[in-house]
Amino acid sequence: MGHYLVTGVAGFIASRVAGFLLDDGHTVVGVDNLNDSHDVRLKKWRVEQLRRDGFTFHELDICDRDALRDTVFGGSAGDGDTIDRDTFDAVINLAARAGVRPSVENPYIYADTNLGGTLNLLELCRAHGVEKFVLASTSSVYGATTEMPYRENQDTDRPLSPYAASKKAAEAMCYTYHYLHDIDVTVFRYFTVYGPAGRPDMAPFRFIKWIAEGQPLTVYGDGSQSRDFTYVDDIARGTILGLKEVGYEAVNLGSDTPIVLMDAIRAFEEAIGKGAKIEYEPRHEADVPATWANISKARRLLGWQPEVDFEEGVRRTVDWYLEHREWARDLRTD
Repeated sequence: MGHYLVTGVAGFIASRVAGFLLDDGHTVVGVDNLNDSHDVRLKKWRVEQLRRDGFTFHELDICDRDALRDTVFGGSAGDGDTIDRDTFDAVINLAARAGVRPSVENPYIYADTNLGGTLNLLELCRAHGVEKFVLASTSSVYGATTEMPYRENQDTDRPLSPYAASKKAAEAMCYTYHYLHDIDVTVFRYFTVYGPAGRPDMAPFRFIKWIAEGQPLTVYGDGSQSRDFTYVDDIARGTILGLKEVGYEAVNLGSDTPIVLMDAIRAFEEAIGKGAKIEYEPRHEADVPATWANISKARRLLGWQPEVDFEEGVRRTVDWYLEHREWARDLRTD
């Protein structure tokens, strides 16, 4: 059985990855600073679902290199020498500041966490002999002018937001550590992830809450934009498959079936049994009009493909909200 460090473990995707690893008998050290990037109550709820034998949780920030070294990696290696105390089979770095629009307002924290935090982890992997690193990246690195469906070998040099730029920089740093220190790296470019206990600041949770509670549903733009919605369990499965040895590879994980935003809203309306009260706002300049993943590389390299279609995923997500509605209705959506 393996021994894994999962960062951002209170987050939407990371908590599912950690849960699957624990279910399979592995041991997991989870790290999260429980910041207020989205409602902390939901983050704490996710961590509580992981409490079992084999799981250790540390509340700390990946930007704090000393705390990572002393608390998680078992102390200093000294003079760059490697040590084998509590060596992980892999580090799965899913800790990040996410979101396109907030990154325009506060770009510094995105650079600190997404690049600086990744660098801290890579350097500790080098010092402590951890040979495998998995990085969560984003479809946002493809920008607005890339031909769809997006392929991993296309241009990613024109990011439209500090969030996308910070993730592109983290990808580059991972390659540097692969080249210099022979760390095996899988970079995953995730496409719009949704599912139970999802981020309340993202459209799927917002739509469900706003429809179910009879609140106005805000659409930015005219609703014709499309997203490659991908169910969280499929994303988590793919992430774990990325633990295999690949050298250095960037891999799309998406559904390969983009959904127009207004069609997505209709699917949520049908699952809830209630109509939306739609209000339109101007499109944000950092938002891309569409995302669409070419997932042929994930199929070929990892034997992965999505299993949960959008309608089924919507039903499961709505069911989770209605089951936990008593407290989920109060979660912040900003």
